[in-house]
Amino acid sequence: MTAALLTDDQITEQLEGLETWIRAGDRLRGEWRFENFAAAFGFMTEVAIHAERLNHHPEWSNVYNRVEIELTTHDAGGLTALDLELAGLIAKAAGRAGG
Repeated sequence: MTAALLTDDQITEQLEGLETWIRAGDRLRGEWRFENFAAAFGFMTEVAIHAERLNHHPEWSNVYNRVEIELTTHDAGGLTALDLELAGLIAKAAGRAGG
């Protein structure tokens, strides 16, 4: 079963507490910088564990100490509660990792 798309108001409301994230059309985008590659990789490892548990996987890239992440629910064609849940977990992981 496909997750339900969130309304614009729901997305705006839920993004208020997620300062690092910006909305870009049907996606959420975030970028973090860490002290070094090892810290960035540690952050990505934690994100991978959350993503696997939720069965909801980000699009991301990493160059040295920088990690860029985009979230969307492809099956639904936009943003769902899964994207916002994972965004919140990612924001907490970034804080723990110093991002």
